[in-house]
Amino acid sequence: MFTGIVRALGEVVERSPRRLAVDGLDLVLAPGASVAVNGVCLTVTESRGGRMAMNLSAETIVRTALGDLRPGDPVNLEPALRAGDELGGHLLLGHVDTVGKVALIERKGEDVLVGITFAPRYAPLVADKGSVGVDGISLTPFAVGDGTFRCAIVPYTWNHTNLSARRVGDRVNLEFDILAKYVLGWRER
Repeated sequence: MFTGIVRALGEVVERSPRRLAVDGLDLVLAPGASVAVNGVCLTVTESRGGRMAMNLSAETIVRTALGDLRPGDPVNLEPALRAGDELGGHLLLGHVDTVGKVALIERKGEDVLVGITFAPRYAPLVADKGSVGVDGISLTPFAVGDGTFRCAIVPYTWNHTNLSARRVGDRVNLEFDILAKYVLGWRER
């Protein structure tokens, strides 16, 4: 389980069909540990000097944007939540619901507006002023539409996550609020 508060901005050093290695800088995790990489829960298989490697299943490649990564790309990293840790964002499982696209990046003073589009069938899971994980970042959506939402990004988040490297058209991992998923599932039964 994760919080959507990015703990480190890493850099992809290797991306093969079934393996991802990142330089996690100050984030040191032992083999077997869970880490969210751009919001996707992965298991560390190797760890040496700040560099971590993870295996990627075919399902992970198909259902996430991790297959788009190339060496040099920045990635958001968050270790798994431990009992007693501060819950600064919202609960995320690291189970990506769908891949969206960046549709808008617009500066508004010191803030940046980011617009995301996604398959309209997921629209019931997004609430205005609710919570959504975008590449593992806990964000607050507004201007929610049928397959779209916007988020206002404060300077700290812009400067300490991979959002500042994103461009219109880039694919991003989306995880919708777990409570919304349970409520919708209950209503549909």
